[in-house]
Amino acid sequence: MLTVFAGRLVYVQGINGEAVAQEALQQRLGRDSTLAVRGQITDAKGDVLARSVERYTLAVNQVELAEWSVRGSEPRIGGPSGAAAKLAPLLEMNAAELGALLTGESTWKVVKKGLLPEQMRAIKKLSIGGVQFERVLSRVYPNGSVAGNLLGWVNAEGVGAQGLESMLDNQLTGSPGTFVWERGKGGQAIPGGYEESTDAVEGDTVQLTIHSDLQWKAEEAINAQVAATGADGGAVIVMDVVTGEILALADSGSVDPNAPTGDLNGSRAISDVFEPGSTAKVITMAAALENGVVDPLTQFEVPYLYTTENNQTFKDSHEHAGQRLTTTGVLAQSSNTGTVMIGEKLPLAVRHDYLSRFGFGAKTGIELPQESRGILHPWEEWDGRTKHAVLFGQGVSVTALQATQVFATIANDGVRVQPHLIKGWTSADGQYTASTQAAPTQVVSKVTADTVLSMLESVVDDGTGGGAAVPGYRVAGKTGTAQSFNPKGISASFIGVAPADEPRIAVSVVLHNPRTSEWGGTVAAPVFSAVTRDALLELGVPPSGAVATLYPTTW
Repeated sequence: MLTVFAGRLVYVQGINGEAVAQEALQQRLGRDSTLAVRGQITDAKGDVLARSVERYTLAVNQVELAEWSVRGSEPRIGGPSGAAAKLAPLLEMNAAELGALLTGESTWKVVKKGLLPEQMRAIKKLSIGGVQFERVLSRVYPNGSVAGNLLGWVNAEGVGAQGLESMLDNQLTGSPGTFVWERGKGGQAIPGGYEESTDAVEGDTVQLTIHSDLQWKAEEAINAQVAATGADGGAVIVMDVVTGEILALADSGSVDPNAPTGDLNGSRAISDVFEPGSTAKVITMAAALENGVVDPLTQFEVPYLYTTENNQTFKDSHEHAGQRLTTTGVLAQSSNTGTVMIGEKLPLAVRHDYLSRFGFGAKTGIELPQESRGILHPWEEWDGRTKHAVLFGQGVSVTALQATQVFATIANDGVRVQPHLIKGWTSADGQYTASTQAAPTQVVSKVTADTVLSMLESVVDDGTGGGAAVPGYRVAGKTGTAQSFNPKGISASFIGVAPADEPRIAVSVVLHNPRTSEWGGTVAAPVFSAVTRDALLELGVPPSGAVATLYPTTW
């Protein structure tokens, strides 16, 4: 017997001593993790749009609380009822209801979430037995619903559930820290015992291109016009034509991410599609000029009704006698028949090619989920009517952002740049990294782009877009009315560029199914004027210098 015990002792302490000691240590170790702060989201100026704040969850050990009492109290003050009387004012709860919540046999009963640090400290001072706290990080959005449909929100587990919070979850989420300690039987730390810890690493902070003040003004403007026109919804986009930065992307009825309810489908400006209508005539004009089939002064006798070689008849929006219009006049008066007369000189493959070059049928790549690519069928699938209808923006569907990109391209000397919302990232150690975008694409020549831009000034000065004028600035733009599919009905729009002499921004306004009028020049152009004025002032863009020299619209 002694030999057996001696052998075992030699084995345990000598041969296997290190392994046994390590196993024993592992059994004595306590482990905990420390929360990593989620990275902030800021606007272009660094103003915080989303941040994480310290909050606490209050829980109780009901068994321990039942034994608690205030020392020396006579009659006895303690137990669930005594604790409820002290806690109720701090928790803003009914004492009787709270007392019932504190009664039971649970060792971890959640009482209330989202307590402020000062509430937690006040409760701790009461020294109520069985009261426990869990530190959590809560996501808050200081500006409420401003940019809510872009930001999205995080779920109860702290994971991005929509919008940018979801799209950028990996970068925003930090790395939790760890703390390991040697503990006694009661869980207490052993003085001088083993300890090891790693610090939590905060998530990266993302800086957006959005200007929060301009975003707020754009949301206010589109919400007011949706209400005034009885529209199903609408959107406003402000885009820097040179950099592709989105300065504002406003959806009507934006969600407050602090308490998301209602439409939880993100930004409809990049997900809902509609026929662009007459705003797409810009592409037809650019293609015709680029291919030399017309110039700005080419003369046309434009009828109210026009029948093509394959017996498809098209008409203008308003009945009129024959008009003697130049190419510029066709665009300024938004003539469907005149546009078909010009565009039918282009082969079908060329028509499709230019629609594709300007970004139709492809995602822009903006950093938001649920972006639609729109609808652009191969030209071989176009029927006898569609091959002409695409010339004036029917038979093809786009998002509001895709439509805006067309005008930004014209304003940027014919170069298409990728629209984007992210300006850059700042890591936990303070290193800033600017975002990178796809290489720009030369869609049409600078000469063609400048010519089309000048023609678009006539739309505002002498055409259907007079309501889009901005005092002190030259404006180029185009009205549009066509079908929308989500919501179903009519989409009225105005998209333009300012200042036309030194283009800085492209601004689009789209209203889905307005009840007061279906014309973009009536319902959308005034919103464009107001938002564009605010944007130019926000950016400090000086008023236009030289007066525009416009092409004649008639002959």
